[in-house]
Amino acid sequence: MSSEWQELSVLDLCKQVFSGGTPKSTVPEFFDGGTIPWVKTKEVNYSSIRNTENFITELGFLNSSTKIVPVNSIIVAMYGNGDTAGRVAINKIELVTNQACCNLVIDADHGDYRFIYYYLKSQYEKLVGLKNGGAQQNLNSKLIKEYPILTPPLWEQKRIGVFLESFDDRITLLRETNITLESIAETLFKSWFVDFDPVYAKAKGFEPEGLEASTAALFPDSFEKTELGLVPRGWQMLSLDAAYEINPKRKLQKGKVAPYLDMASVGTQGHVVSGVIEREVTSGAKFVNGDTLLARITPCLENGKSAFVDFLSDDQIGWGSTEFIVLRPKAPLPAYHGYLLARYSEFREYAIQSMSGTSGRQRVQNDVLGRYSVVVPSKEVADIFGSIVGSLQQRISANDKQAKCLTQLRDTLLPRLISGQLRLPEATAATEKILSEVI
Repeated sequence: MSSEWQELSVLDLCKQVFSGGTPKSTVPEFFDGGTIPWVKTKEVNYSSIRNTENFITELGFLNSSTKIVPVNSIIVAMYGNGDTAGRVAINKIELVTNQACCNLVIDADHGDYRFIYYYLKSQYEKLVGLKNGGAQQNLNSKLIKEYPILTPPLWEQKRIGVFLESFDDRITLLRETNITLESIAETLFKSWFVDFDPVYAKAKGFEPEGLEASTAALFPDSFEKTELGLVPRGWQMLSLDAAYEINPKRKLQKGKVAPYLDMASVGTQGHVVSGVIEREVTSGAKFVNGDTLLARITPCLENGKSAFVDFLSDDQIGWGSTEFIVLRPKAPLPAYHGYLLARYSEFREYAIQSMSGTSGRQRVQNDVLGRYSVVVPSKEVADIFGSIVGSLQQRISANDKQAKCLTQLRDTLLPRLISGQLRLPEATAATEKILSEVI
C-alpha cells in the first residue's frame, strides 16, 4: 500500500449525512397517486437503485422528516429484518428514504462515490459487528459517520471505482440480455402453441409474420375439433400426463454424494439457478439435464419459482427439494418446451388452482396437474421450435456462466483493491486473462 493512502472517516468524505422519514401511514393523501420515489431498507441490496416499490406524494413529503437524496449518493441500511442492516446501494435517481436508511452525500472534492460504495460493501461483516440495541440490533448514523475508510488519492479512487463498476455494468447487461432472450422464447411459445398465429394467418390467406417461407410452410392452414378443443389440423391436444413425463423415475443411491439443488437456489425469474452443491442423497426429486423443475408448494409456486436443468454433466443425476415437480416433455416436444410451459401464466394459474392442503402448506396435486391440456404440434414444427428456443436457452446459460464468473472475480479483487494490496494494472491483467479463458 502506498504512503499516499490515508484513513478518513465517512463524515470526512461527505457533504451531508442524514436519515429519511416516513409519512403517517394512516393518511392516504400522503401515498395515493404519489410520484416521489421512496426507498425502504429491503431495497438496499448492493445494487444501483433506478426505481422503487413505493412512492409518496408532495403532501407526504412535506409532512414527514424525509429529505431528497441526490443522485449517486450511498444509502446504508441501518436496520431491517435478517441480514438487511449494513447493506449498501447507490441511487441512480433522485429519491427519498425512510428513517431506517442513512444517506451519504459524497463530497466530490474528496471522495469518489463508487470507491466509497465498494469500500463499504466490502465492510459488511465489520459494520454488522457494530450493531447495538435490544431484540432488534441496529446501526445508527453516528456509527456510520465515524466509520473509518482507507482512501487513496482522489484520482486513484476514481480509477478503482470505475474499474469495479465496470464489472457490475457487464453483469447487469448480461442479466438484462437474458431477460430479453427468455421473453423472446416465451412470446414464440405463446404465438405458436396458444394463439396459433401462423395458422390463423394462413387460414386467412396471409403469410405468417416474421417467419421464413420454409418455416411457414410447416404450419397447417386450418383447424379441426378434438375432444379437448380446437387445434390446428394434424396437431394433437393431449393431457399433460400423456404429453409429458411427470416426476419420471430415476435412481440415486442413498448416501451417495450427488449434485443437490434446494428451493432457495431457484429464482422467480429466469431458468438459471444460483447455486448447486454436492450433498449426500436422502429423499427428494431426481432430475437430469433437459428436465424442468416446478415448485409445487405455496408460496414458491405463486412467486414463480421454476428452473431448467442444464447444469449437470451428461451422465449425472441430480436431486433436490421434495417440493419440486419434475416435468419432461415426450417426443416430439423439445426439452425447453417444458420450461416455457412452466412459465406460461395460464398453466401456472391452473397449477395454483389445483393446490390443496392446510393453509400455508398447500401443494399442487399431480393428478389434477396431469389433466392440463397441452397442444402437441407436428414433429416438423416441434423440431424447428426446439432449434430456435434451444439456441436461446444456450445463450442464456452462457451469459449466466459469464455473469457468475464476473461476480466471483469482482468479489475476489474487491477487498484487495480497496485495501491497496493489489494495484489496478495487476487487477486489470488478471481480469483479462481469466475472462479470455471463459468467453
